Amino acid sequence: MKLSNLSQAVLLASVVGLAACSKPDTNNTTQTTDSAASSTMNYQLIDTDAARLDIYTEVTLTSDLSHLSDKQKQLIAKLIDASKLMDELFWKQAFGMDKDTFLSRISDPKVRQFADINYGPWDRLNGDKVFLSGFTDKALGAEFYPADMTKEELNSAEVKDKNGLYSVIRRDKAGKLYSIPYSDEYQQHIDATATLLREASLLAEDQEFANYLNLRADALVNNSYQASDFAWMDMKNNPIDVVIGPIETYEDQLFGYRAAFESYVLVKDQAWSARLAKFAAFLPELQKDLPVAAEYKQEVPGSDADLNAYDVIYYAGHSNAGSKTIAINLPNDEQVQLEKGTRRLQLKNAMQAKFDKIMLPIAEQLIVPEQRKHITFEAFFANTMFHEVAHGLGIKNTINNKGTVRQSLQEHASALEEGKADILGLYMVEQLLKKGEITEGTLEDYYITFMAGIFRSVRFGASSAHGKANMIRFNYFQEQGAFARNAQGLYEVNMKKMATAMANLSNLILTIQGDGDYERVSALLATHGDIKAELAQDLEKLAKANIPVDVTFKQGKAVLGL
Repeated sequence: MKLSNLSQAVLLASVVGLAACSKPDTNNTTQTTDSAASSTMNYQLIDTDAARLDIYTEVTLTSDLSHLSDKQKQLIAKLIDASKLMDELFWKQAFGMDKDTFLSRISDPKVRQFADINYGPWDRLNGDKVFLSGFTDKALGAEFYPADMTKEELNSAEVKDKNGLYSVIRRDKAGKLYSIPYSDEYQQHIDATATLLREASLLAEDQEFANYLNLRADALVNNSYQASDFAWMDMKNNPIDVVIGPIETYEDQLFGYRAAFESYVLVKDQAWSARLAKFAAFLPELQKDLPVAAEYKQEVPGSDADLNAYDVIYYAGHSNAGSKTIAINLPNDEQVQLEKGTRRLQLKNAMQAKFDKIMLPIAEQLIVPEQRKHITFEAFFANTMFHEVAHGLGIKNTINNKGTVRQSLQEHASALEEGKADILGLYMVEQLLKKGEITEGTLEDYYITFMAGIFRSVRFGASSAHGKANMIRFNYFQEQGAFARNAQGLYEVNMKKMATAMANLSNLILTIQGDGDYERVSALLATHGDIKAELAQDLEKLAKANIPVDVTFKQGKAVLGL
């Protein structure tokens, strides 16, 4: 984390925004040393070039809804309303201050929009650097833990649900740590969301989808999501979908334990989905051929999984903060994955927007001219898709009785898992091309598009799980000679060395995961997890060319004509 140049006058936000979500005897992460000053403060841009405010380009999220019935359109409207509540909950988890109060104190409209995109005063694509006056560094544990709590304190404390996905840690008046379930901490929002999901279930024309919506409502109020995850896996024919609830743990950078609220509202692309249906069946076969010792691939991935393409028509919460997700692989529950596999959802319209507005311009700046013809949307789509499929490969439980990989690697688990998916996704493409199962394009298309995709992704910074995974891959590939940089600052992929580097990095990551080796992954991140000076210069070249870093969305019921 980069330190702010400010005095320690005000820490994260005013106590005003905490009243709705804090218990009277708790000590939440958000603090202030002068609430009177904070309540009237106007926030100004600091330590940030004004050009930084333009790193996002706006994309309108829409889809053809003409094939849907009136009831289905009403259903979508209900799901968007539920998603807005998830958005409010994520503001509480990530920042703690009331959103409207916070944004109202920023007079400059461009700065206000930037703060809205980042869900607070920290630049998510620049190592969470503070960009507003009145704030200091973001707590690694966000609002999940007390601000003064250390990792060692929680590790040694006797606390119920210490490493739970669906609880927050607070401190009582005597200073003792305790946990509160999400359903209690966020009761008002949780109950309202559950009601909307139950109302939406009455509008669902697909019975499996209606069942899922009811079970997801139950999950929100009882903090137990496995039954709804199994129900979500059983849905096959619903043209509308929603991914909603506390799901990913990236926001908890202290431990990587606690899940953040988010939502996606989706409309299925039937034609593209039909093209993808066959690939999930290859998971068990590909697992056997992974380039690692047998004990690290002894688990058999579920093959009752599916691949589908969607138009995403609403993002909320964690999925909408900073960089935007373009593919989903869920559920995260290890038991569900082993029994059922996962569902992989490709967000085709968002993916196309990033390819057109970001990937192709980057290639013009950084890839040698003779290789640019190999950068295609089909390859970008497939690389992204197989990244999600590859989450189902490898190992979920350590081979030495250390528990799950996620528990053993703690805050590093997400970064290494994303790195695994990146590299094994490319491995899967290579293998399926050899088998003749992928018939579009050449291996050069997938390798070179993958390389261009690294440049797109590393611009998200090296602080997030995905950012750290990107840097590990870039630095490792550079060491292995998978690509070379010429005197003009243009990159060329070496096909043979790329294949070798891919196999070697796959082996390394799978071994660390299987061993649950916290020290080794810490060392890997220390040596390979940052942006080196030469790459920083190349990324600056992209900034000077005014190539956006990511997208932001114009979205909602009005955009969709609902």
